[in-house]
Amino acid sequence: MGAERQQRTGVGGDVSAELAACLREAVGDAPAVLGGCVCEECGGRVFTVWVDDTQGCAGRECVRCEGRAFLADSAEVWQEADPGVAECPCGGDEFEAAVAFTLTADGAVRWVTVGLRCHRDGATGVYTDWKIDYAPADHLLRAL
Repeated sequence: MGAERQQRTGVGGDVSAELAACLREAVGDAPAVLGGCVCEECGGRVFTVWVDDTQGCAGRECVRCEGRAFLADSAEVWQEADPGVAECPCGGDEFEAAVAFTLTADGAVRWVTVGLRCHRDGATGVYTDWKIDYAPADHLLRAL
């Protein structure tokens, strides 16, 4: 693993230091668990990502094997969504993807924040986030 990789989070895969810093800044002082996206089919870590900030959902497709997955509970609202392909200001559309799960004081998942790091220029950003208003929601910690 390269030097830019951060320690394993216990959820999902590794998250680069740059993307982890972006997500930590986005969630502020709130307790959060970070998880990097890893393709279940081939282990790939570079994705095309679709997001809908209005509905609060995201999906990803591995650029290596074209395996697809929803992030967190996105499948539940995908039919009502109008997702668009995430794009970096440089024009790149292939990303490292990670999720920050913000937790309540009792450890329940409250917010999902999707961060991306452009494969072309390394720029990071938060592309969508949404509130979780049901419980239990611990299953989301495994839905990357």
